[in-house]
Amino acid sequence: MDYAKVTSVSIESLLSHKIRTFLTMLGIIFGVAAVIAMLSIGEGAKQDALEQIEVLGMSNIIVEGVIPGDDGGSDIVGGRSPGLKISDAENLALFTGLFDRIVISQILDEMTVYYSDKDAASKVIATSPSYLATMNLTMKEGIFIRPIDIEDNTQVCAIGTNIKSELFSFSDAIGKQIRIQDLYFTIIGVVDEKSVGSTSIEGMDIGNINDNIYIPISVCQKKIYRSSDYAASRSGMGNEAELQFNRDEIDQIVLKVKEGQDITTVAALVEDVMSRRHREVPDFKVIIPEALLAQSQATQRIFNIVMGAIAGISLLVGGIGIMNIMLASVLERTREIGIRRAVGASQMDIMSQFLIEAVMICLIGCIIGVGAGLGLAKGISTYADWRTIISYFSIFLAVGVSTAVGLVFGFFPAKKAAALDVIESLRYE
Repeated sequence: MDYAKVTSVSIESLLSHKIRTFLTMLGIIFGVAAVIAMLSIGEGAKQDALEQIEVLGMSNIIVEGVIPGDDGGSDIVGGRSPGLKISDAENLALFTGLFDRIVISQILDEMTVYYSDKDAASKVIATSPSYLATMNLTMKEGIFIRPIDIEDNTQVCAIGTNIKSELFSFSDAIGKQIRIQDLYFTIIGVVDEKSVGSTSIEGMDIGNINDNIYIPISVCQKKIYRSSDYAASRSGMGNEAELQFNRDEIDQIVLKVKEGQDITTVAALVEDVMSRRHREVPDFKVIIPEALLAQSQATQRIFNIVMGAIAGISLLVGGIGIMNIMLASVLERTREIGIRRAVGASQMDIMSQFLIEAVMICLIGCIIGVGAGLGLAKGISTYADWRTIISYFSIFLAVGVSTAVGLVFGFFPAKKAAALDVIESLRYE
């Protein structure tokens, strides 16, 4: 069988009915575009989750202070539980066989920092030197907070790359002073950029860490003031505008679990210890990044299955359309088939011709669909602010499924065409 000749005849047949051929492709085009766009959204969300978990640390357990929900954080609740304190971290540190490091932090959201005539919005994190390694951060320039800065209450800070760009553009930031509230802090380092997606995971909100500023926790405890309903309610002082940090008060404890320990089991122990210390008052929460990742991945799998099913239906509809058009083509080309059989074409030649036509419709539709899918993914990323990542797997999957659709839905019309009786075909009008 001359495959080149059969392919040439198939192409001529498709080109002779351009509009019909294109309309037949539409189902494949939409299906392939949907597959690529949906998988790119899923891959982008997956990468967002991985990056956020990487920052929090797969082997970390995070304890965060929260506002009690029962009675709005009244002094009754405050009397039962003093909130998250340094003493909580000290108590957990007694379990020496469970943790490599324990890091405490105080967090000031939505702070405005100033340099000369410029300002920038930032999250200020007051913490200790081991925060850098515990949260998987690295330095781009300079150094991080040192133990001596904690001891001496030195007004120094390390800043994120976004803060550096906003306040200093391309100039050197090391050694410059920025103002937070009425205090001036000397910049001793710039934390390296960390990519963190915009898609948030339920139970975890770390924001953009490139906007963070890190200062010694001792300076925050003694010199920084916070405006906070939470601080006011915990102290029983009502909604006073500014309250100085209590020296024992903290917002977060990060526990670096030793290698070989089961994080879920250790987290259950931490939850039990904290509940007893806080007299069952729900003024804290325990976050397990590893569990959040597993939950996120499970949700993402469901999303991918649902979106894949929707895209698969589009391909199925496209395949049915191809079968329908090919059956109609067999009917209107019955006399042509009879003539080709009469001059020596075999049943395999006829069957191959119609199969090739079906597969070519699918492959050309797939090529157009891939282009449409790439454009759709780019548009979603640009205008919907959703991260999208195009994977080679999605393209290979689209091409493979399209080829399979062409073969499966083209086989029956091709077989029917090959089985036509020569004499009956020649007499067909």
